[in-house]
Amino acid sequence: MNLTSPAFEDKGTIPIKYTCDGEDISPPLMISGIPNGTDSLALILDDPDAPMGTWDHWLLWDFDPVDRIDANTTPQGAVLGMNSFKRLSYGGPCPPDREHRYFFHLYALDMKIQLPEGSSKGALLKAMRGHILAEAELMGRYDRKR
Repeated sequence: MNLTSPAFEDKGTIPIKYTCDGEDISPPLMISGIPNGTDSLALILDDPDAPMGTWDHWLLWDFDPVDRIDANTTPQGAVLGMNSFKRLSYGGPCPPDREHRYFFHLYALDMKIQLPEGSSKGALLKAMRGHILAEAELMGRYDRKR
C-alpha cells in the first residue's frame, strides 16, 4: 500500500497552507495498493519531535477504502479521535522550536473497529492490533523559521 500527496514529496517540506501559519487545512492524500479484504482505513498524523513527546495532529478511522482524501476534507463515514490540541479535527504542523517531522500513518484493516468518537491514539492502536492488513507512511517536514 502507498500513501503520497500531490502537495509535497515524502520527506519533503509541507507547504505553509497546511500548517498553523497558513490555512491550517489537511493536505490532499493519494492512496494506492489497498489490499483485498480491506474493510476500513485508519489514519494517524503525529509529530515525534515535539518537545513534550509525540504530538497527535489528526486521528480518523472506520472510513471506507478510498483512493484519495481531498484537501480540507474528512472521508465520508470517518470517526474522529481526540488530537493533542484537544480537538476532533485536523491540526496542522506548528513546531515551537525547530524543524519537525510529521508522519502520516495509514492502516488497512480487516474490520471496522467501532471506537467512539473522541477516542485517543492509544485506544485506536490497541483496537487495531491483530487487524492490520497493510500499512503505509508519508513523512513531511516543517519549520516555522521564526
